[in-house]
Amino acid sequence: MADSKQHILDELAWRGLTHQCTEETALRQVLGTPQSVYAGFDPTASSLHVGSLLPLMMLRRFQKFGHRPIALVGGATGMIGDPSGKSEERNLLSRESLAENVQGMRQQMERFLDFSGTAGAVIVNNYDWMHGWTYLEFLRDIGKNFPVNVMLSKDSVRSRIERQDGGISYTEFSYMLLQAYDFVYLHRQHSCRLQIGGSDQWGNITAGIDLARRLDSAALHGLTCPLLLTSDGRKMGKTEKGAIWLDASRTSPYAFYQYWINVADSDVMMCLRFLTEIDELEMRGLVNSLATEPEKRQAQKTLAKWLTEFIHGRAGLESAERATQILFGAEIENLDDRQLCEIFADVPSCELPRAVLESGLPIIDALLHVKFATSKGEARRSLQGGAVAVNNKRVNSVDQILSISDLAGESVLVLRSGKKNYALMKFS
Repeated sequence: MADSKQHILDELAWRGLTHQCTEETALRQVLGTPQSVYAGFDPTASSLHVGSLLPLMMLRRFQKFGHRPIALVGGATGMIGDPSGKSEERNLLSRESLAENVQGMRQQMERFLDFSGTAGAVIVNNYDWMHGWTYLEFLRDIGKNFPVNVMLSKDSVRSRIERQDGGISYTEFSYMLLQAYDFVYLHRQHSCRLQIGGSDQWGNITAGIDLARRLDSAALHGLTCPLLLTSDGRKMGKTEKGAIWLDASRTSPYAFYQYWINVADSDVMMCLRFLTEIDELEMRGLVNSLATEPEKRQAQKTLAKWLTEFIHGRAGLESAERATQILFGAEIENLDDRQLCEIFADVPSCELPRAVLESGLPIIDALLHVKFATSKGEARRSLQGGAVAVNNKRVNSVDQILSISDLAGESVLVLRSGKKNYALMKFS
């Protein structure tokens, strides 16, 4: 539990996590007592990704201040797609895919929020209350409360309509009605009075507030945080290879760790404030370190360690750190092929039949295969100079024969020439 003398809005303020909110004085008063707070999560995959981490951490912060988090998984709205922040309509998911994704997200969320006790966090799926509506009933009871001119004025809708090469379908245009009704439903069933989300959700949040006022004369509230963007406006958590996932089978702890340790100086303090629970005092020290000794990358190291341990546990962090040390010469052990191929993704490789290694492969021939030498004489000189290592263990004999026991993983062997010149040998 956080310091009872501090208010959650003050915690969010110093972290820079308040972008917009309904009338602050009233919201501060409402949050003076425990409340139910909800955020929505898009079930387009069976795992959450870095973009999902910010609203999830927001719910976690509210829970630490005594409030009850409600994580809404959009099983119904996921069939339609939110136009907010999108430049084009996305593919719609089948019911089977949505059900699988919802289950995967549920399992992940249960690791980050406390679901125990009567005041524990709750996961809900809006398909549970939306699938029973008929089209005519929804238009009659809900749709009539939405002035089209107000819907058209929302940024998420207007930006799509104004695009010459795009537009917006009626399906996506209807998304706002569904999310608005979610807020009404959660207020009725869970006494939820606050919805939180990214700044691109403000239009949807205020639509729910307005619908609750019209239907139930209820005074609800909304709060948005900034989007997780790099200093040049790109979404964090995106790489050339795709999204950075929270599921270790999609993004390994090593790749996750490497993403954060390579965050730019201009973005690292934002990530620390938005995504970690490091306190204000330690944050000041990291700001000072970044300003006076940026070459030490202490802020990036702290960010990578904190997030990797938070998401993947102590074992995941240790695995990521061990893999990182391998690139600086640490002996290679206790890794599998997948990890090795990730660590050495950008180095040259060659593939040979496993029988070659089973019958014994002279180290000189191995150097020729990976083009560390153009002749046996050159290979011999490298070996005599102590410049060659197998799995980061120096080779002491020019006559060494490599065998199955030299594999670093199931089928991969790592050669090094000099300090940083690596190559992989794969034996299929």
